[in-house]
Amino acid sequence: MNAPHVPVLLEEVLEALSPQPGDVMVDATFGAGGYSRAILEAGATVHAFDRDPDAIAAGLEWAETRADPPRLVLHPRRFSEMVDALAEAGVARVDGIAMDIGVSSMQLDRPERGFAFSADGPLDMTMSREGPTAADFLNEAPEGEIADVLWHYGEERQSRRVARAIVAARPLSTTGQLAQVVRKALGYRPGAPKDPATRSFQAIRIHVNGELDELEQGLRAAERLLRAGGRLAVVSFHSLEDRIVKRFLREAAGATARASRHLPEASGEQTPTFERLSKAVRPSEAETLRNPRARSATLRSAVRTAAPARAHQGEVA
Repeated sequence: MNAPHVPVLLEEVLEALSPQPGDVMVDATFGAGGYSRAILEAGATVHAFDRDPDAIAAGLEWAETRADPPRLVLHPRRFSEMVDALAEAGVARVDGIAMDIGVSSMQLDRPERGFAFSADGPLDMTMSREGPTAADFLNEAPEGEIADVLWHYGEERQSRRVARAIVAARPLSTTGQLAQVVRKALGYRPGAPKDPATRSFQAIRIHVNGELDELEQGLRAAERLLRAGGRLAVVSFHSLEDRIVKRFLREAAGATARASRHLPEASGEQTPTFERLSKAVRPSEAETLRNPRARSATLRSAVRTAAPARAHQGEVA
């Protein structure tokens, strides 16, 4: 079975992870399995996570043909749960973790999933195919809450106007209806370089799936799982995600500045848990020509030190 698509920044991710025969690695966002396939070809074992049952079902079609014991182990779970899931599988430490944050091409290209407005479909947007949908949120939430979601997760400057239009148009049931409401509220002119509905769809999707919280929890899980010398590679697609990744790695590396140079250094500061932080890596012009969806991607990578994982609120390191 051929992969449905080539994942973004594949060569750069593989260079950052440097998978070797016998390594145990995590593909935190399995999707169509592009990263997993490449890591398997390098001789490593892969534990792959995805909360989307469609992705897991598609992966099982070719995972069953792998070696015994299997070198590809599929986990139908959120990647924030990888510590517990791997413990259940008898794995305490791994050599590398890849994350490709956000919605997958498989989800975007299927109108029935409700992630895109390129073709009309039900207003769903749930990655796990369960729980409250985008329609549930938009048809039931107060106007102020909808405006806050559009502002914080979509960076929509006219969030209140859009939220007011959404409430006035209730009930909404399809992606086409939502896109039309947003465009009308923002005065969209056909032929404009960017459809103004893009920001609202991004915001609603992030909210419905709790994506930013999931990313923060996943990064903490990676810190706990990676062995000393283990490698982390994270591909994000918009500034909100990239800021979370950048801040996490800088704090883990001890690279954040003190609040004031006039204040004394804090006692008991923890030893850095990550080192060799990469600069932001972006797709080449050739890749963006092959795959326009790659144009907004950013890769950040780092190497785990031997220091114990930091304790976060509500967690035990």
